[in-house]
Amino acid sequence: MNFIKTAIDGVFIIEPKVFNDPRGYFFEAFKQEEFEKNIGNVNFVQDNESKSSYGVLRGLHYQKGEYSQAKLVRVIKGKVVDVAVDIRKSSPTFGKHVMVELSEDNKRQLFIPRGFAHGFLVLSQEAIFTYKVDNVYAPLYEASIRFDDPEINIEWPIEKKDVQASDKDFNGKLFSEAVLFE
Repeated sequence: MNFIKTAIDGVFIIEPKVFNDPRGYFFEAFKQEEFEKNIGNVNFVQDNESKSSYGVLRGLHYQKGEYSQAKLVRVIKGKVVDVAVDIRKSSPTFGKHVMVELSEDNKRQLFIPRGFAHGFLVLSQEAIFTYKVDNVYAPLYEASIRFDDPEINIEWPIEKKDVQASDKDFNGKLFSEAVLFE
């Protein structure tokens, strides 16, 4: 696996070594030893999967306090742009974001440490998105920042009128009003 540092410390793009032959392909999606050597010790406790259609935007989500989560995300089918926003007030990249295309073709993954809001936008007709988390889902600690917040200024690659999102995501808090990390 190739672990690529991004512009934000702690966020990594992970590219697997893919072995193709006439039957299809094989790759190691996760290898604990390599992960720990390159990123550190993260104890993943749950795997999640979602299926979405073109234009579905999920995010920008995070969990507050002791229930915050690190995530390792990837796409099994389709194509998305994935975004991680640094919401750690003490970070030199506070308020900045990383955007990465994840697809069934490039097989890239994105590691997002605790202290980030996360979202993705589906660019293909359909996408199956999967991710590991290092903490359980805690609905009372769930939070959402508006995906179109002008302060964060994410340039999503489709028009806002074409975005399909939940009421929760359309009505997320502005960045300036959100509960953030120290």
